[in-house]
Amino acid sequence: MSPAPVRPRAGAMSWLLLVLGAGGFAAVWILLALATNRQCSWMAVVGALDIAWMLRLGQWPRGRGRLAIGVLATALVVVAANWFITAAQLGGMLGYDPLMSALRLGPNLAWTLAQLVNSAADLAWIALALLVAVFTTR
Repeated sequence: MSPAPVRPRAGAMSWLLLVLGAGGFAAVWILLALATNRQCSWMAVVGALDIAWMLRLGQWPRGRGRLAIGVLATALVVVAANWFITAAQLGGMLGYDPLMSALRLGPNLAWTLAQLVNSAADLAWIALALLVAVFTTR
């Protein structure tokens, strides 16, 4: 009998690629939203595709683990982008730079402001992004 095939595991470089890809994409989304003064929630779908690409480039093994990491990473990109967009817009009014505002922004205020600024269409884009993450990362 031949031995069972060994499934490759994601190494440190795979994690680094995923973190840098997600962080870089969130930064692009934030800059676009601040430049256009809109939420640009359609970027969530592009972010899901970016996460799927990073997982494939990092040679993550197929399966439930990659799917879970892909959906979680997509959700974190959405949360981070919304957090920093909110913080930058609020901080500009209060005289803070975006990073200082993001560090001072509490979860309750961020949630309230996100509910006020995100429309039903924005929520639909985010839901579509999570579905895209499910189908592209498995």
